[in-house]
Amino acid sequence: MSGRRTDIMLTAVAPAIWGSTYLVTTEFLPAGYPLHVAMLRALPAGLLLLIIVRRMPKGVWWLRAFLLGALNFSFFWAMLFVSAYRLPGGVAATVGAVQPLIVVVLSRVILGSPIRRLSVIAGAAGLAGVALLVLTPKAALDPIGVAAGLAGTVSMAFGTVLSRHWTPPVSPLTFTAWQLAAGGLLLVPVALFFEPALPPLTAENLLGFAYLGLIGAAFTYLLWFRGLSRLEPSQVSPLGFLSPVVAILLGWGILDQQLVTVQVVGIAIVFASVWMSQQAQMGHRALPMRA
Repeated sequence: MSGRRTDIMLTAVAPAIWGSTYLVTTEFLPAGYPLHVAMLRALPAGLLLLIIVRRMPKGVWWLRAFLLGALNFSFFWAMLFVSAYRLPGGVAATVGAVQPLIVVVLSRVILGSPIRRLSVIAGAAGLAGVALLVLTPKAALDPIGVAAGLAGTVSMAFGTVLSRHWTPPVSPLTFTAWQLAAGGLLLVPVALFFEPALPPLTAENLLGFAYLGLIGAAFTYLLWFRGLSRLEPSQVSPLGFLSPVVAILLGWGILDQQLVTVQVVGIAIVFASVWMSQQAQMGHRALPMRA
């Protein structure tokens, strides 16, 4: 059991670090280039990891690498930015928080995992906690933004479950390299077509891109896919609730943003939901991955 707890804690590091993305993006990167940011977050990190592992996909894994790269990075990040630009941050985060519930259903359909009542309760509690954490009374709903947010959420949910379903014939490091490189390559024509060229980058911009690529992508997704190789998706996905918690705490601690009582309650509910989601799986052996 201690080994499983170690896997959970290491996997939780990934969404915790993802919570710093908003701060780094707003404070270090040029504004108005979401697709370029997504592409430069994925592609250089993926190519660097490919140079390190020196192993390319073979056979069916070419298709799977690009499919998973699209689901986990290209389409997910594109829809995430569309949602973020058209919705207040609180609404976008709340829409994305339905992912653990979607993963529970997909795990049942694709992996044959049982739907455990405590997992559903934990997912609903986490959704409520995120809503209390980030949703404001002035939040407005934009149909396109909501649709994009849901599409991105479903995309990563499928990517999460399929990453567990297919047995990669390589280490998590190589598996991460394939997906990051594929996802970044798919974003290149999209970024060049839909956005103007980036302005000359400052040292601050380069530092931000280096952080998002090396720490926020290569390192964190290595931990994420490692966790998916050892734990059930319905156990891994709720850890994503930690991301908005860290984002709020960083905004409060570094940017002097206000932290009100209802947000503190939301943080407590999020931590409780994450704990419940892990308890739902304790005592159940993880399902073997299937090719």
